[in-house]
Order: sequence, then C-alpha cells, then structure tokens
Amino acid sequence: MILWQLFLSYLKIGFFGFGGGYAMLSLIQNEVVVQHGWMTGSEFADIVAISQITPGPIAINSATYVGYHVGSQAGGTALGIVGALLATFAVCLPALTIMMLVTRFFLRLKENRLVAGAMNGMRPVVIGMIAAAALLLIFPRDPADNSFIDGWSWLLFGAVFAGTLRRINPILLIVASAGAGIAIYYLPSVL
Repeated sequence: MILWQLFLSYLKIGFFGFGGGYAMLSLIQNEVVVQHGWMTGSEFADIVAISQITPGPIAINSATYVGYHVGSQAGGTALGIVGALLATFAVCLPALTIMMLVTRFFLRLKENRLVAGAMNGMRPVVIGMIAAAALLLIFPRDPADNSFIDGWSWLLFGAVFAGTLRRINPILLIVASAGAGIAIYYLPSVL
C-alpha cells in the first residue's frame, strides 16, 4: 500500500511540478513531509543538499532517495530499491507522456499567440514557486523541526553569492563550500 501511495505522490508531483526541480521542491516537501510524514523537514533539507551535489535533475534525485527511504523503512533494502525505481519512474512518466504528445504539435503551436501568452504567464508563477520552496526550507512549518539554517549557513551563502558576482568558477565554489561545510559541521563533531 505504501508503494502505491509513493507512486501516486510522485506521479502527482510529475504532473503538476511545472518549472523544473526547484519549483517542484514545495510540492515534494508537501507530499513527503506534510501529507505523508515519510520524513522530517531536516531530512528533506538533506535530500535537497544531496540532490544538488549529485548529477541529474533534483526531482529525479529526490524521487530516487525518497523512494528508497520509504521502501527500506517499510520492508528492508529490496523494498527500498523497488521504492526508488517506482518513485523515479512515477516522476518521469508525466513528462515523458506529455513530451511525446506535445512534440507532435510543437512546430504548429510555437507561433500561436495563446501558447506564447500562456508561457509568459507561467514565468512569474515558477519564480514564486522557487521562492516558496526556499522560504519553506529556511522557515520550516513545524516549530519542533530544527531548521538547517544557522549563522554559518548565512555566511556561506553570502560568500558564495559574492563569488558568483565576481564570476568565480562554479566548480571551485562548490568544492570550497563542501570544504567549509566539512570544517564547520563535521570536524568539530569528530574531534
């Protein structure tokens, strides 16, 4: 039953998650944390972080991780692998289906005034959904859920933001951020 719920949740995310992975974050968080309680807000923040450092779209990475997490909690590693495959397939199925249908008509529709207007109207909605996802990660809904944002996080964010304005290589910024994260959060707990 839980695998069916997982499949339906990620199918819904795939169908209604317009604007890419970041816009899907609020939908994914609502399904995974709020609606089903499969994980906490801080665990969800970990998924976002892991999805950022692994190759591939954030929606697919999070679907795979959540599917494995939910499946393995329900019945061990084998069910975790099934859950990962099922959630990943479910989140990709709507896009695959829609793209197969749309590509048949794309050349005829791309010059259509109504289609162009709809696409222009969706841009601010996508930006709003990305902003909502960022705010939900910064200020969790459940006060008991520890936010992963602290003073060090803001300092690192500011440093990376300044680095992007100075046009520092993004790979260098990622490596430096990982090093700073290890030095700030991991080493003190080990030493």
